[in-house]
Amino acid sequence: MDIRDLTPSDLDAVTALWEEAGLTRPWNPPERDLERALTGSTSTVLGGVDAGGRLLGTVMVGSDGHRGWVYYLAVRQECRGAGLGRQLMAAAEEWLRERGAVKVQLMVRTTNEHVLGFYDALGYEDADVRVRSQWLR
Repeated sequence: MDIRDLTPSDLDAVTALWEEAGLTRPWNPPERDLERALTGSTSTVLGGVDAGGRLLGTVMVGSDGHRGWVYYLAVRQECRGAGLGRQLMAAAEEWLRERGAVKVQLMVRTTNEHVLGFYDALGYEDADVRVRSQWLR
């Protein structure tokens, strides 16, 4: 798998993968999230592609200068369990290190229990914090 920065031309493949992985929500159009990440100066979306250019996985990564954040880690259903998610997380962590981030954080929905074991195996710990949010309209 080759990992590269994705571009707007990858929109259809990315959103299809995010839908397949159950990461999208009706109130949060994934196209907008992809556009914001790709046009922002402190974020990107990395994609893992096979030799034929087929998108196998993604990870959105961004930094505020101190902390890094990871979103939309997704791997095609038929490719799961082969280490692709681990490779994408390593690439996201390296992207953050190169930009001076000293910590990486991510959020997992409470309904996504099976993913917690994956992050535990990578050394991620419960940060014992509660996230608060508000929509800016």
